[in-house]
Amino acid sequence: MDKPLILIVEDDPPIRNLISATLKTQDYKFITASNGETAIAEAASHNPDIMLLDLGLPDMDGVSVIKRVRSWSNMPIIVISARSEDSDKIAALDAGADDYLTKPFSVEELLARLRATLRRIAAAENGDFAGGAIFENGELNIDYAAGCAYLSGEELHLTPIEYKLLCLLARNVGKVLTHTYITGKIWGRSWDSDIASLRVFMATLRKKLQPDPTSPEYIQTHIGVGYRMVKV
Repeated sequence: MDKPLILIVEDDPPIRNLISATLKTQDYKFITASNGETAIAEAASHNPDIMLLDLGLPDMDGVSVIKRVRSWSNMPIIVISARSEDSDKIAALDAGADDYLTKPFSVEELLARLRATLRRIAAAENGDFAGGAIFENGELNIDYAAGCAYLSGEELHLTPIEYKLLCLLARNVGKVLTHTYITGKIWGRSWDSDIASLRVFMATLRKKLQPDPTSPEYIQTHIGVGYRMVKV
């Protein structure tokens, strides 16, 4: 694909300038916004390929920006925030963020996460997660061609990463997939921060797959090893 257009949403000028300079050295195209309303307007008018989003914006919380953008766009959103609590990460990821980078961050890690996101975009465009088959497991159904998943006939509202995780587990039903294997397939690398994010995504995905505690368990955790989709 051509060099992507990246939307930088950051109200702190030094950090915004650092990110801009980093992207410029790599010949990435970018536009900037210093508040949530401008970010939403820029996203709608320019249709960027990736959004880099700070959560602590002056006019609204970044999670609200994610929710509003997700109502009409599946563009990858990478959160860059000083908030390091799991509750903040869960809120952002559950709202639809694809990745979470904690400040202070290195420019090398930022660029690595951008490259991983671009690989996911390319994989989706090449149909890596496509196929004509319908996956069925108990009350769970995945229509790979349509890119949708259903539980008991009701469509599951999954974030892009949750859907990719679900497809990866479904294509390997019955097999234990290690943390390293999963993060390598989803993010293109396996760092400690990715494994921490994986746990958050798995927790939110599991809640959506098992809203009733008495219903069948689709995802089984193998502590210290990884996860497995159970054949129901």
